[in-house]
Amino acid sequence: MSARQVSGVGNILVNKSGMTLYAIKTPSEANGKILCTGTCTSFWIPLTASSASLSSSLPGKLATVRRPGGTTQVTYNGLPLYTLKLDTAPGQAKGNGYTDQFGGPKFTWEAITASGAPPGTGTSGSGSTGGSGSTGGSGGGGCGY
Repeated sequence: MSARQVSGVGNILVNKSGMTLYAIKTPSEANGKILCTGTCTSFWIPLTASSASLSSSLPGKLATVRRPGGTTQVTYNGLPLYTLKLDTAPGQAKGNGYTDQFGGPKFTWEAITASGAPPGTGTSGSGSTGGSGSTGGSGGGGCGY
C-alpha cells in the first residue's frame, strides 16, 4: 500500500496495483467494524492482509481486523479498506462520494487520503469529486447490518 496523486481527488491510498482504496464514511465503520459483508464484497472488495504491501512512509496507523468468515482485512486509522470493482485501471476513483444502500441504511464511500482525512478537507490539497452513486453500477448485493 502506498499513496498516489489522483486527478480531482488528491493524494490517496492505493493498493500494490495502484488501485484506489476506499472506506465507508460513517462513524459505525470506524475502529474496524465491518459493515460490508456478503454480496457487498463482490462490488467493494476488501483489502486483505495477504494482498496488502504496506509502506512505512504513510503517516496513518495501519492495522488489521478479522472479517466475518475469518479473513484479515487491512485498516487505516481504524477504517477497513476496500477497492471498487468499477475501477478498472490505476488512477480511477469512481467510488469517491458513491452513495449506496445494501438492504439497510444508506452510506457513502470515500477514497482515503494518505493523511487519513476525507478528500477535500484541506489535508490533501484538492477537492472531492462528489457523486451520488451514478458510476454506472447498480450497487451490487447486500451489506450485513
